[in-house]
Amino acid sequence: MEGSTCVYKASGEVDAQQVRDFLEANGIACSFRGESLRKTHGLTIDGLGLVEIHVPEADAARARELLAAADRGDFSLDEDELGE
Repeated sequence: MEGSTCVYKASGEVDAQQVRDFLEANGIACSFRGESLRKTHGLTIDGLGLVEIHVPEADAARARELLAAADRGDFSLDEDELGE
């Protein structure tokens, strides 16, 4: 993705997929950059398996805001939303 910037460094493939899905659900296109070992090992050890998530520069500020909000728990589901 040309003209992109890293907004998140994931610890392996599963973490990267979750963050990508979250950002794309909010209308932000993403691409991955990182070690190919993440696909075989699925985790990060001393930087091996690290995945950088890149978004277009125009979306970087919004992506960082969304990730910060998720980290604060702003997107957690309560029992009513889970149908319990």
